[in-house]
Amino acid sequence: MKEALKEAKKALKEDEVPIGAVIVQNGKVISRGRNCREKSQNALKHAEIVAIDKACRKLKSWRLDDCELYVTLEPCPMCAGAIANARIKKLIFGCQEKTSSENLCEQILKSNRLNHHTEMVFDQAYENEISAMLTNFFQTKRKR
Repeated sequence: MKEALKEAKKALKEDEVPIGAVIVQNGKVISRGRNCREKSQNALKHAEIVAIDKACRKLKSWRLDDCELYVTLEPCPMCAGAIANARIKKLIFGCQEKTSSENLCEQILKSNRLNHHTEMVFDQAYENEISAMLTNFFQTKRKR
C-alpha cells in the first residue's frame, strides 16, 4: 500500500485526483498507475486501469489471475469491471469510497454472473492519510 500511496502523491503533484495503484505478482511490484485523466483528457485513465494495462502488456496476457492489486481508494464500477475481467486474484484498498453506500465494487466483483471472484480486503493502515489527502484535494478544487 505504501507504493500505491506514492503513486497517489505523484498524481496530487500533477493536480490529478490523488489515487494510486500497484499490481503485485509473487511479492514483486510489476506495474504502477495513478490517475491521469486531466493530463491525458481521457476518462478511462483511472489509476487501476493504467496499472492493469501496464501489467497486461508486461505479462503479455489479459489474465492477471496470480496478481494482487493495491489501490488507495475503493474502485469505481468501471475499475471493478476491469479488475474482474483481468481475473485479478486479490484487491486491497486503503480507503472506502465515501460517496457510495451501495457497495458497487463488491457487488460487481462478487456477482454470480462472473465465473471469477476477486477477494477484497480493506487495509485500514493508511486510511486516515488517504482520506485526508482526498478531502484536501477536493476542498482546494472547490475553492478555485
